[in-house]
Amino acid sequence: MTKRILIALAVFACAIAMQAAKPWSNGKLRVSDNKRYLQFENGKPFFWLGDTGWLLPERLDRDAADFYLSRCAAAGYNVVQVQVINGVPALNVYGQMSMTDGFDFSAIDRKGVYGYWDHMDFIIDRAETYGLYVGMVCIWGGLVKAGLMDVEQARSYGNFLAKRYAGKKNIVWIIGGDVEGSVRTEVWEALATTIKEADPNHLMTFHPRGRTTSAKWFSNSSWLDFNMFQSGHRRYGQRMGNAKYPIPDGTEEDVWMYVDSAQSYLPLKPVLDGEPSYEDIPQGLHDGNEPRWTAADVRRYAYWSVFAGSCGHTYGHNAVMQFVRPGVRGAYFADGEQKPWYKALDDEGYNQMKYVKRLMLALPYFDRVADQSVIEDNGKRYDRLIATRGNDYLLVYNYTGRDMRIDLKKIEGKKKRVWWMNPADGRLTYLGVYDNKATTFRYHATAGNVTDGVLMAIDASKDYIAENQMYITDDTAPKAAKDLTE
Repeated sequence: MTKRILIALAVFACAIAMQAAKPWSNGKLRVSDNKRYLQFENGKPFFWLGDTGWLLPERLDRDAADFYLSRCAAAGYNVVQVQVINGVPALNVYGQMSMTDGFDFSAIDRKGVYGYWDHMDFIIDRAETYGLYVGMVCIWGGLVKAGLMDVEQARSYGNFLAKRYAGKKNIVWIIGGDVEGSVRTEVWEALATTIKEADPNHLMTFHPRGRTTSAKWFSNSSWLDFNMFQSGHRRYGQRMGNAKYPIPDGTEEDVWMYVDSAQSYLPLKPVLDGEPSYEDIPQGLHDGNEPRWTAADVRRYAYWSVFAGSCGHTYGHNAVMQFVRPGVRGAYFADGEQKPWYKALDDEGYNQMKYVKRLMLALPYFDRVADQSVIEDNGKRYDRLIATRGNDYLLVYNYTGRDMRIDLKKIEGKKKRVWWMNPADGRLTYLGVYDNKATTFRYHATAGNVTDGVLMAIDASKDYIAENQMYITDDTAPKAAKDLTE
């Protein structure tokens, strides 16, 4: 892809984005009153749909960054998670360092030089243009674990970050970065409290090590607004020789257990998966001969987590998160020659995540709870069904297309209208009106190789979805302007 094409596409996408209302026009983000979800100040729900762009500040120039952000917005994402620095110092594509005087940032802006932080400013501003929040992982956990930032340096760095970006509308602070909170806890506390004291208006969380949740260490920390877990990249049974395994063997893909775990801590806070299995990354990460996670896998991780009660979800792609391209090698067997990051943006999973967000926002949002009692004949592992419901609707995700017996009495309404939603393309199939009783459903999608789907049952007296509606409408579309055949 030439730079000229990148620029043309970015300009076109920018023109469209400029016409759309920005999320922060609804006010600042905050935790919902029921402490389970995120919302804006005016009460509108915010469903976090993140893409993982870890090395964006370091590896992309202005044109490429603009193109990437425009594609994120077009695919329905509203958050991009980035590593602000991945080294001490970090070095970007322009050869500029994040630290020219260590953790003294008093002279970081040099006249006539487009420095590291100028480029970070550009990325945040362009993200704002496209209506995107930037999840700022301030410093990667391995750097702190290696002793490359102490408590005083954390305070200096945190003060610099907060003063520079407190005025930005589209920031979410992420402490940690693939690290256990018990590793140099005093450094993380110093960084978090320094930023939060100077910038109390932006939400903050902690990105933990694989198979752990931030609630384990920071549930009582006043700076932690919502929890994040990392379900990780292992398949069932991939213990991989770990003597100190933090979860029971054979539960590696059971992502709902992290939601349950985080919500068992008090005080209750929203939670989401900040790093599930990435599309096109080897199962277990470290052996290139292992199978790679597919679009069906990343769909499953999203629906299992969200239906368990998550306030959103973050997707990742092996090529995109590290921005590999010809001449830029990647970790975890990402081949920049075979699949550069800008080609990976066309992969199926990347473009299917928007349907879970649309579905969640199409129905009453804040009364939604996880409720497995809806299911009368559940299975295990891939055959496990997972249910979520509001007062007058229920949703059941079925990964394998197996028969399922669902208790329609669990929600209000004498009759229930029922649909099947294909999570690969968002298409709806209307199944009809059903009596208010436990019912066995045998219908499942048959198009292509897709066998997963969402069963949707809604009180027949409600009009959230029309019987002849072919797709879940984009959450940004005005209610009166729904196109049933879009």
